[in-house]
Amino acid sequence: MHPFVRSVAALQFENCFNPYTDRCEVHDQRDAPRIRASALSTLIESASRAPVDAIWIGRDLGYRGGRRTGLALTDDIHIKKHFKRWGVAAKQPTIGAAVAERTAAVIWSMLDQIDARIFLWNVFPLHPHESGDPFTNRQHNSRERQAGEAILQSLVELLNPSRIVAIGNDAAAAADRILGSTPVIRVRHPSYGGQNQFIRQVSDLYGIQKQTESLPLF
Repeated sequence: MHPFVRSVAALQFENCFNPYTDRCEVHDQRDAPRIRASALSTLIESASRAPVDAIWIGRDLGYRGGRRTGLALTDDIHIKKHFKRWGVAAKQPTIGAAVAERTAAVIWSMLDQIDARIFLWNVFPLHPHESGDPFTNRQHNSRERQAGEAILQSLVELLNPSRIVAIGNDAAAAADRILGSTPVIRVRHPSYGGQNQFIRQVSDLYGIQKQTESLPLF
């Protein structure tokens, strides 16, 4: 396991699912935590070998996406694309039918049009959920945010990206707090009516000429 992934795997908070150490009894393969930790380790190693254009930062893992895949802003539908983008071969950590996440669908509709080396991450790298209901999403609290920001700072130092693309206000605020000379570009989060603005901003940022069509709601 890569030392960076080991530091993420060591995080433990109440009402949080750590996909690199925790196993979901409903949806996970028997060795899912190991699969996710190994895959992230390989991604980190691949990203470290050459300059990274940007780290795109979201808020935290969702129960339909990163909780299952262990990959920020990535659901079951797009996990193979994520691996292929970094030249990584890895197993699916979950069982049963693939689950789609709306945010991941919008994110990957843009990534499919961009060739740059873009690493995906979150301010808080675990899945925070409501007490007693693991298949919900909640915003991370201040204590969780501080731990996540320390991890994020380590990732930026490790990958040394040319810029940070902060997706949403929470990501932008965290980036502003911890980053010094690395430029931070704010874009709208695609959820809660922000999809079209997000698409326009990313299209302008990466010179994408054809606008992506609206995606259906799940």
